[in-house]
Amino acid sequence: MATGAAGGSTDAGRPSPAGDRPRVVLVGPPGAGKSTVARLLADRWGVGSCDTDDVIEARAGKPIADIFVDDGEAAFRVLESAAVADALDSERGVVALGGGAVTTAATRALLAGQRVVFLDVGLSAAAARVGLGVTRPLLLGNVRSQLKALLDARRPLYEEVAELTVVTDDLPSEAVADSVDRYLRG
Repeated sequence: MATGAAGGSTDAGRPSPAGDRPRVVLVGPPGAGKSTVARLLADRWGVGSCDTDDVIEARAGKPIADIFVDDGEAAFRVLESAAVADALDSERGVVALGGGAVTTAATRALLAGQRVVFLDVGLSAAAARVGLGVTRPLLLGNVRSQLKALLDARRPLYEEVAELTVVTDDLPSEAVADSVDRYLRG
C-alpha cells in the first residue's frame, strides 16, 4: 500500500534529483527492508546509496551492538545523528536510516524538506525478519514484546517525517522498490 502526493521526474524517466539532497530517504523499524530497498533503488537508478548504520559501524570500528554495550545508547545516538547529518548533506542517491534515527528531534528537523518514505511493517512480519535480534541491541530479550514497543513508540515519528508510506509485510523487496519508484516518478 502506498499513500502520499506525487513527485516530479526527469526526461530519462528517473525520479528527479532534488539538487543538493538525496533522491529519497528511507525510514522505518527493524525488519522493514530499508537497507535492501535502498540498494535496489540505487542500482535501478544508477546512483549511490548510504546506510547510516554501516557508516556508524565504520566510524566506530565496531558493530552497533558493541557500541550499545561498550558505550551506551546515548553515545550511539550521538554517532547516529552525525552520520545522518553527513549522509543527508553528501549523498545524492538513496539514504537508509537506522530504525531509531527518527527518535532524535534534530534528525527529524533535518528530514524536513527531504523526500522521505516510511517503510512500514507489522509486528509479525518484522519479528520473522529480524529473528532473535542478536545484532539489534534494542531487541534483546523478548524480541516480539521489544519490537511491539518500538513500533508503537516510533510509528508516529515515522509518519511525521514521511510523505509516503509503503506497507512491506507481504511484499518482496522488488515490489517495495517498485512502489517507491512509481511514486517518485509521479
